[in-house]
Order: sequence, then C-alpha cells, then structure tokens
Amino acid sequence: MTTALAKGGNVVLSKQAPQLTAVTVELGWQTPVLAGGGYDVDVSALMCEGGGKVLSDGHFVFFNNPRSPDGSVALANSAGAVGGRSVEQIHVDLVRVPADVARIVFPVSLYEADRRGQTFGHVRDAYIRIVDQGVGRGLARYDLTTQGSAETAMVFGELYRHGMEWKFRAIGQGYASGLAGIATDYGVDVLGGNSGPYTPHALEPPGDSTASVSPLGPAGHHAPAPAAPRTMPDPAQQPPGSSPMTCFFDPHHGTGTTWAMWSPQWGTPRQVQTCGACAQRIQSTPPPYYIAPQSADPHAGYPAPVQQGYPQSGYPQQGYPQTPGEGQPRRFGTGALIGAGAAGLVGGALLNEAFSDDDHDGEY
Repeated sequence: MTTALAKGGNVVLSKQAPQLTAVTVELGWQTPVLAGGGYDVDVSALMCEGGGKVLSDGHFVFFNNPRSPDGSVALANSAGAVGGRSVEQIHVDLVRVPADVARIVFPVSLYEADRRGQTFGHVRDAYIRIVDQGVGRGLARYDLTTQGSAETAMVFGELYRHGMEWKFRAIGQGYASGLAGIATDYGVDVLGGNSGPYTPHALEPPGDSTASVSPLGPAGHHAPAPAAPRTMPDPAQQPPGSSPMTCFFDPHHGTGTTWAMWSPQWGTPRQVQTCGACAQRIQSTPPPYYIAPQSADPHAGYPAPVQQGYPQSGYPQQGYPQTPGEGQPRRFGTGALIGAGAAGLVGGALLNEAFSDDDHDGEY
C-alpha cells in the first residue's frame, strides 16, 4: 500500500519493502495548453554529501547529464502523458549509490520560464511517487499544492540515508530563480569555471539493477526524439529568490563559485563560498588563518591586519620611551623609578586583599 505524505512528512522505505534494492522516482504534473507553445518541464537529481552539497558537478543529473558517474542515478526515457498528466521517471539503484552520498534531491523546473512568463502557479496535479522497481509497487507519494505559486522551480522531495535504511521526505520547496538557483544552492558550479569537461553517459536505466517498473504510458507509445543540448541559465540573470553568493572574502571578486574549508585565527573551521582564486589560496595557506590580498580598504570577512606593537623603530612618538641605540645603556629617570615603586606597593596591597577574601569557608 502506498503511503500518502503531507509536506515535510517522511517514511522508511525498507519497512514498506524489506528487500528493496532499487526504486523509480516518478514525477508528474499537468500544464495548460497554450497557443504559443506549452510548458517545457524538466526533472533532475542532485546527489549530495552530508553537508548538503553535491559531490561534484557530475553528480548533478539533468537534461545535459542524464546519468551519474557511477551509474546509480539515471534519467529514464519520458513516459509521456498518463491520464492527462505528463510523467517523467528517474531510476535509482540504491545498492550502487556511493557511500558518501547522504541525500538525493529531486527538483522540477520550467525551462526558459522567465522568457515565456511561466510559473508553477499554472501547474496542476503535481506529485512525486516512489516505486519499488523489483515488483512495480508504489511505496510513497506526495501531492504538491502549487496553485498561486510564483516559483519557476521546485524541489519535490528527496531520498536520504537513515542509518542502514533509506527514507523518503516530501519537501515542496519553491525557487523563483529556476533550476540555476537550485543548482547554485546545492553547490553546483553552473558557470562551469572550475570543472573540467564532463562526458555524459547514454540515456538508459542502470544495466544490472533489478527489473524496472512497468511502462506507465499507453500501448505503442514511443519516446520523442532526443532534443538538442540545452544550456544552464546564468544565475546572475535570475530574479531574486535563491541568488548566487558573492565571494566570502571580497564581494569585488565576483560570484562565489567554490566551497572551501576556512580556518579562522579564532574559532571553528567552517565552509565558505569563495571565488576560485581565494579557494586556491586557502588550500595553499597553512592554518590557523588565511588573509586574502587586499587592493583597497579591508572588506567584511577578512581578519583584521595585525598592527606592529609600540615602540616602533623609525617612528618616534611623544610619550613613549625610545629604543636605545646599539651599545647604549638603558637609563631610567627618577620619576620612572618612583612610579614603579608606587605601582608595586599598590599591586601588593590589592593581591593581599584578594587572598584574604578567599578565607571565608563558604560563608557570604
């Protein structure tokens, strides 16, 4: 029996199917028919580590990269229209998912939504369903409420590890910045500045997984011909919502496209989002802290520059004793000696009073 979830709900999939090894993530929706062209809806998957960031750009499975490097997550051929709804599927081989993958997030986005003036407010009957590939039985389902929504992309749900088990959570979080905004939030370098070329695998389900779920489309349905590769929109051109972060150390460095571990002089090391140049300097600068080069005034995020203590050589200041020249004896005036003696007497009296306050045997 399929477990129906509300937003934020979760379910242990292994309790539904104790022998579960692979699932099909089914995502569906219904869009209006427009004279100038319909909605172009895309599904994707983000394979994330425990901190919530993708393992690499190659672990972002979407229309231009339909299969993960390890082959455990792959986009399936479109199931077409089922009962008036558009249906897409993603195959997940739970056995082959790398051990350092803690979550697999499933966004759905509207392609070129800004140019076409489209939002999820016109999308109806959206849902996500988890199906046991071995027997084709539904395990969990979440029906989203998108009416009146102004977002152009939404995270429908996620699979995540819980000890030795896999669980599914219904999310339903919208983004006004489209797929690029979601990808940026999860650590994908959408500008492609720091990642090398990636060759996507062929569009097919994992070869050694258990039997796949039965086709949901009508008999004789043929998948459409592959479309031309698309380009990821620049997040800098997206509307407010999930806008990209600037470099942690200096906003003038531009967009922070790389996550790096920063060890401040005081405090706990933590991850920060920086430009590529600052990320490289962090990795090449030994702890305890890193100071980025500054061309103007210090900016927020930099440790304050260390000031040289007084007295400073070559910079005499009135009121400060000057450093004697080499070979010259250090001399003190009568006033300095009297002041030092008085300070010693006062300090001794205060210490004596402090020690005497300790002998109260706990009575106040």
